[in-house]
Amino acid sequence: PASAGQVLLLAGALAAAAAWIRRGGALEAALLGAIVPAASAGLLDADPRRLPALLAVPGAVLAVGLVEDVYRLAWHDELTGLPGRRAFDSALAEVGRGWAVAMADVDRFKRFNDRFGHEAGDQVLRLVASRLARVRGGRAFRWGGEEFAVLFSSDDLDAAREALEEVRHAIASRPFVVRSADRPRRRPERPQPSRGPRRSVRVTVSFGLAGAERGAAPDVVLRAADRALYRAKRAGRNRVVTAGRDRR
Repeated sequence: PASAGQVLLLAGALAAAAAWIRRGGALEAALLGAIVPAASAGLLDADPRRLPALLAVPGAVLAVGLVEDVYRLAWHDELTGLPGRRAFDSALAEVGRGWAVAMADVDRFKRFNDRFGHEAGDQVLRLVASRLARVRGGRAFRWGGEEFAVLFSSDDLDAAREALEEVRHAIASRPFVVRSADRPRRRPERPQPSRGPRRSVRVTVSFGLAGAERGAAPDVVLRAADRALYRAKRAGRNRVVTAGRDRR
C-alpha cells in the first residue's frame, strides 16, 4: 500500500498537471497523460513487471496527442487564430462553380516591424485577422507572413468588394496603439499606467479580388487576385482592386 507521503506527492503532481493542461494544448495534455500514470506506477506500485502494461495506455495517449498537435499546426494558425493554408486548400476544393477570392496584404508591414519590433507586428496581424474573421459572406485564412486570403462561396464580385471595403475601412479608421516595452503581457489585477510613450499609428490593408467566372481554374483565379493586389499596392495601397475591372 502507498504511504501518506506518496499519496500527497501524487496529488500534488495531479494538481500541477491540471494547471498545465489549462494553459497548454493537446500535446501538453497528452504528455501529462503519459507522465502522470507512469509516475503513479513508480510511486504506488513498485513491481517493475507491471510497468510495460501501465505505460501502454499513456503511450497511446501521447501518440494521439502528437498526431493531433501536428494536424492542428498544419490547419490552424496559432498567432491569429485563423485557419491556415491547408484549410484554405481544403475549402477551395469544396466550393462550387461560382466563387471568388481576395488576397490581402498589410501595407508597409516590414517597415512597421523594423521600427516597432516583431511583437508589435504580431499585434497588428492579430488585429487584421480579427477584422477579416468577420468579413460578410466570406471566410478568412492566414496565407503566410503578412498576407491573408478571403474565400467567397459566390462569384458576386460587387457583394464581395462591398464586404472587403467594410473591413478595409474598419481597419484603417481605428488607430493602432503600439504596446510599450514596459507594459505587462498579462492584464494585472489592478490597472497600472504604462511608463513608456504611447504610439498611435495607422494600419491599412490592400486587397486584390478575383472571381471564378465561367469555371476558371483555381490557380488562374489566385494569380488574378495576386495581380490585382499588386495593382492595389502600386495605386497607393489601402484599397480594393478587382481583377478585370480596375485598370489603375
